Amino acid sequence: MIENPEDSIRISFSDLKLLLVKIFVRFGVSEANAAILAENCAGCERDGSMSHGVFRIPGYVATLRSGWVDGKAVPTIEDGGEAFVRVDARNGFAQPALAAATPLLIEKASRCGAAVLAIRNSHHFSALWPDLEPLARKGFVALSMVSGLACVAPPGSAKPIMGTNPIAFATPVAGADPFVFDFATSAMSNGDLRIAAREGHNVPPGTGVDAEGLLSEDPKRILAGGSLLPFGGHKGFALSLMVEVLASALTGGQFSTEVNFSAHPGAETPKTGQALILIDPTCGNNDAFASRVAHLIELVRQSGGTRLPSDRRYRTRAASERDGIRLSASTYEQLRSFAQ
Repeated sequence: MIENPEDSIRISFSDLKLLLVKIFVRFGVSEANAAILAENCAGCERDGSMSHGVFRIPGYVATLRSGWVDGKAVPTIEDGGEAFVRVDARNGFAQPALAAATPLLIEKASRCGAAVLAIRNSHHFSALWPDLEPLARKGFVALSMVSGLACVAPPGSAKPIMGTNPIAFATPVAGADPFVFDFATSAMSNGDLRIAAREGHNVPPGTGVDAEGLLSEDPKRILAGGSLLPFGGHKGFALSLMVEVLASALTGGQFSTEVNFSAHPGAETPKTGQALILIDPTCGNNDAFASRVAHLIELVRQSGGTRLPSDRRYRTRAASERDGIRLSASTYEQLRSFAQ
């Protein structure tokens, strides 16, 4: 690590993972689960997904301290049918549950052409794209969604009903990195809203309402008893409802309105559910699939359009692997203090 003039440090991906593993283990996570969570969190930081990188570590720590989540949980995998896998995360984090179920999910999708994974009793506190990119690199098309803590109001309302309810999609692309997108169905993710409040700048109009139900561009007012709003009005609202149906009702997890950690002061992670649909695009002799996707993406690039989703993430990853991951000195010291 090298100190630089901007009062920050550079740290390698492997060193950051090791540091995060120490933190997770110190606060009650098993070694196996800690390795999965550290890979996920360090990967978000490496790739520039700041709202889901080490920014989340204080929330992880506070949640583990509160007893709200079981860091040592061992998920139970249930064979739900020819093309269906159910997993009870047993009040643990979603990523270890996904990791445990992935071999069976891939086997079913390869045999049947597609398969569904339904995870319940799980805590997801990160981005969704890290869940899907590895599957696309194996040649699969993947779609996932997760419900969360109620903080988003339907259009015309000030009462939070839904979580930010993100949707992520990934597909292989011949000769290139997978095409991956991941976005909240709210106008802004809760993490980005909290970062805006921390840094003291306003958010775009239409992002949310305050406690009185009035539109506000002040993130602190939105967080203080207000609500985020869906993106795109009724269209984003419909997508958010779809996420509740698939990630909560289908999985057997809690709806966003049912998440209640009031008995666990400091808890932040929503205990809901996650749905994942995995498709083998080569079924039915469609071996040209990845090449066709590559052709489509090339047409988009030739049109002179803006960057595609995941372009910036891959560029940031390459820079981080070359130069190290930049952390502010204060953030690095905070991580070290948690680890010790």
